[in-house]
Amino acid sequence: MIMVPFSLTQQNLSNNSDSLATMALNTTCTNWLAAEAALEKYYLPIFYGVEFIVGLLGNTTVVFGYLFCLKNWNSSNIYLFNLSISDLAFLCTLPMLMRSYAHGKWMYADVLCVINRYVLYANLYSSILFLTFISIDRYLLMKYPFREHFLQKKEFAVLTSLAIWILVTLELLPMLSLINPVTDDNDTKCNDYASSGNPRDNLNYSLCLTFLGFLIPLLVMCFFYFKIALFLKQRSRQVATSLPLEKPLHLIIMAVVIFSVLFTPYHIMRNVRIASRLGNWTQHQCTQAIISTFYIVTRPVAFLNSVINPVFYFLMGDHFREMLMSKLRHLFKSLTSFRR
Repeated sequence: MIMVPFSLTQQNLSNNSDSLATMALNTTCTNWLAAEAALEKYYLPIFYGVEFIVGLLGNTTVVFGYLFCLKNWNSSNIYLFNLSISDLAFLCTLPMLMRSYAHGKWMYADVLCVINRYVLYANLYSSILFLTFISIDRYLLMKYPFREHFLQKKEFAVLTSLAIWILVTLELLPMLSLINPVTDDNDTKCNDYASSGNPRDNLNYSLCLTFLGFLIPLLVMCFFYFKIALFLKQRSRQVATSLPLEKPLHLIIMAVVIFSVLFTPYHIMRNVRIASRLGNWTQHQCTQAIISTFYIVTRPVAFLNSVINPVFYFLMGDHFREMLMSKLRHLFKSLTSFRR
């Protein structure tokens, strides 16, 4: 009988355990890499496709409703109209993204890659600012129902909207120099901003953009909606029943929740994704794949606001709905009489 030293047996068991752990890790990494590729190929085109169809219908209805039904514009209408224009511009870029993600390569000219990314981020940050000014306008409407405050004037809303477009363009100018289409094996890829350029420069810029373009508007929006909520509660104590004020309060809560849920995960994961491309992180392919996977999930969710905005800010409003239905009934009667 041959006796095997205990130390040798223990070493073999340790080696086997290390081999099994390495195999399990490699399998896990392979699964995450496969999930990342599948999300880009199927999840992004499908999600963007749904956003394109539903958002195009909703925002087109709103734009045509405002252009052909609304006679007297106020500051709220101007902000909301600009919001719909911003959403429509973004939605028009989605077919290019859908086709390119489905084929795994950028199918268009390099300049269209930069323009596409600019419109995408211009929609994101202009929407945030327009939603913020809508919250300010709603608070002022509570305080000054006859619109005597200068911030409620149409001229101020027009100038503010123009300033928002200029500000967002200036905010995004550094991004245009950081986005570079990458050619690999004769295939051009229009990488997302967080996956392209120098990660150190990108991270510094992304943190500034997150703070200036998202966190500050979020705090301003929350502040004014909080003021509206306090105002409505004070009013509810003065009237016999608080029932008429329940709907505005629910809408305020929904607005803040939607704003936070859609935009916060994206901004967190974008900065984490850029940070994962720095220094020693580049050696951990599995960690990068996990972060990239979660980042991909948050991207179309952030732009879901283009679909929700028409429903939440327009079609849920009784005045806009009545105005639109009245115009449609008038058109239907005109067509019926013309056929006769």
